[in-house]
Amino acid sequence: MAEKTMMLCCAAGMSTSMLVARMQDAAKKDGVEVNIFACPVAEADDKLAENDVSVILLGPQVRYMLDSFKKKVADKQIPVAVIDMQAYGMMDGEKVLQQGLKLAK
Repeated sequence: MAEKTMMLCCAAGMSTSMLVARMQDAAKKDGVEVNIFACPVAEADDKLAENDVSVILLGPQVRYMLDSFKKKVADKQIPVAVIDMQAYGMMDGEKVLQQGLKLAK
């Protein structure tokens, strides 16, 4: 499988960075090659320009930006979704990883 890149966006990037670490652990355990990083929504445009992003996952606190992100990347056909609120709250890296992988297919 080709390597996928998942970009997680949230308000400030702190709690999502912890989730990224758990997702990376889950990917390693599952033998999945994936590049995962977090950024605040304010830096999303720059990160999209710098990276070949396969999937964008939004933190529940910025779910109101879902439509604007979908429009922003419509020409690139990048799937965008809001991270499951329960998985985010529990910092369930495996569940969020699977959500992202499912979108990337």
